[in-house]
Amino acid sequence: MLVKAAPGVKVPVEGMPRRYIEQNPVEVPDTPYYRRRITDGDLMVVPASRAAAKATAVKKEASNDQP
Repeated sequence: MLVKAAPGVKVPVEGMPRRYIEQNPVEVPDTPYYRRRITDGDLMVVPASRAAAKATAVKKEASNDQP
């Protein structure tokens, strides 16, 4: 599932306490840890279509930067 952190929050990645999920959407497994963080409001589920549109926009922008 795609998730991102709530504004102003950094959520540790499960099993990797020194890596964080921030405001960029990331793919995570559907585990009790992430479900609990979603329920607590620390993480938000990102609709797949919205994340795909953002990724396309980033790719477009990157291709425009190259000569």
